[in-house]
Amino acid sequence: MNKYRYLIAALLLFGGCIYAQQVTLTKDQIIAMTSEWKGERLPDGRPKVSDDQLERLKNISIEEAWGILRNKGYHNQFEGDWMIMDNEKPMTGRALTVQYMPARSDYHEMIMAKGKAENRIGNFNSWPIDMLKPGDIYVADSYGKIVDGTLIGDNLGNSIYAKSKNGVIFYGSVRDEEGLSKIDGFNMWVKGYDPSYIQGMMLGGINVPIRIGRATVLPGDAVLAKKGGVIFIPAHLLADLLINAEFIALRDQFGHQRLREGKFTPGQIDQRWTDEIKNDFLKWLDANPDKIPMSRAELDAYMKDRTW
Repeated sequence: MNKYRYLIAALLLFGGCIYAQQVTLTKDQIIAMTSEWKGERLPDGRPKVSDDQLERLKNISIEEAWGILRNKGYHNQFEGDWMIMDNEKPMTGRALTVQYMPARSDYHEMIMAKGKAENRIGNFNSWPIDMLKPGDIYVADSYGKIVDGTLIGDNLGNSIYAKSKNGVIFYGSVRDEEGLSKIDGFNMWVKGYDPSYIQGMMLGGINVPIRIGRATVLPGDAVLAKKGGVIFIPAHLLADLLINAEFIALRDQFGHQRLREGKFTPGQIDQRWTDEIKNDFLKWLDANPDKIPMSRAELDAYMKDRTW
């Protein structure tokens, strides 16, 4: 544990020196930064939340996720006001984070030399794409730059989807919107479109902590992108967030149905449930197994410890 604390302190105090030596944080540095995650990890060290959890996450509302994170003390995980390619299709995945900055020749030359030494191919905005794995989302802070800040066009968009089967979240812009819209399955949350090419920018680092508007994002965060905005969920909180949000949704479905039927009053449903309502809810669950998104064993274990 002390080892991890020292590594985190080094990241915070000497971040500039670290970036000067490498394009991306090392596996050990990413593990130290996300040390509360105890599960499986990707080869680069990022937490690997399960595909099943990411699929379940699509059914969670922004408000439910936001409220649960706030209650756990995470107040800076949401960003809204996006331009979205298809706002009817939610997107979930694991964050591969990228930091872009206004160009500065000495730092840019160092990063490009380091990238060449690491056998990275092409321009710096394509390097993160080469690292994408299925289920990843390319999440980039390009400091809101629109004109000359277009991180991708349709060529890179096709590569992103081929590698990740997902899309992008850019605090910046893209070009070739028409071409991007033709990539079946690809989606994006961006701050603008522009026909210009990327220039006057440089790569700051890959798989580093970044800021996306109001939110702080770490590599491996679970991403929930919907019509209302984007939530970045610390990986170690995802399982608990899912079960809590899914249980609330089940309660609401049951409560709404019983209110429509006139079996209970709003005052009964909105306050702490009586044994009568609890027992009715359990019978409702037995009669509606198709409405339960988690396993019944998982739900029963959760309800056993819940105070209702």
